[in-house]
Amino acid sequence: MRPLSPPNIESELSYAYLHAVASKAGMSCRDGNRHEDNNGIDAQLTAWLPYVDATTLTEVDIKVQLKATIAEPAADGLNYEYRLQGANRYNDLRSETISIVRILVVLFLPRDAAEWLNHTPDQLVLRRCAYWQSLRGAPEITAGSAVIKLPKTQLFSPDGLTQLATWLSRRDFPLYPAV
Repeated sequence: MRPLSPPNIESELSYAYLHAVASKAGMSCRDGNRHEDNNGIDAQLTAWLPYVDATTLTEVDIKVQLKATIAEPAADGLNYEYRLQGANRYNDLRSETISIVRILVVLFLPRDAAEWLNHTPDQLVLRRCAYWQSLRGAPEITAGSAVIKLPKTQLFSPDGLTQLATWLSRRDFPLYPAV
């Protein structure tokens, strides 16, 4: 049996990050199956929110496409950039004809694999962090790849995930910014 390749380790660390953040936010996290993966869904999160009023949902689902990279992201001050490969993946994420919001979550790891994960008896440290973006409403592409802007304000953290679930509970779907 062969060990996992570095890209497969990056991918597995992105799942660990997703599960840790969702757990800390009090949400369930379920990995997708192969049929969902074929449709660009790596995992699904479910949040249960306190009842606010009759117009607010108390259960919200979020479908997630996970990516991990050691490439240093280009930044313009407000955003990081990530090149998403494949028109089908991109177009699945941008669809406005689906009822459950889909987001792209990109984990930026250090270039040096020795820095990805460290542990001592007192702590477990996964270096760097992830950002999320909704592509809902983004322009269609027919081939190739697309550069996605990931706002630095959309850190994929327990607080950020809770805020997203709160928006969704009000049926406020995040849209991709107009270019």
